[in-house]
Amino acid sequence: MPDLNPNVEGWTVAYRSSTDYEADLVRDRLDDAGIPAVVLTKRDHAFNLNVGDMAHVFVMVHPDRLADAKGVLNAVAFTDAELEAAALAADPNAPPAHDADDEAALDSGIDRMRMPSDEE
Repeated sequence: MPDLNPNVEGWTVAYRSSTDYEADLVRDRLDDAGIPAVVLTKRDHAFNLNVGDMAHVFVMVHPDRLADAKGVLNAVAFTDAELEAAALAADPNAPPAHDADDEAALDSGIDRMRMPSDEE
């Protein structure tokens, strides 16, 4: 039986999904809250399975930030009015939140996870 809460290179599971896009949304939400997170996918993309043991996608955080991450993820959801106000206030010409290398490292399929150093 697969480990449903793996600890990998010092990272621990904050959220589990069966889809990459849902895990990416959760990772982005944590990132917006200032909590470094990465996606670790165990999905079998060759057969595009999204159920069963070959379909787990994990959002991983450093154990020191697990409580913070759970707090963000368990917070009361935004109302439609709040979401609309945020969307209308967003700048479509804003620069990307991350440079290309960091964005690639955050996306699913990364070979090695890393925490930002204190200097970053």
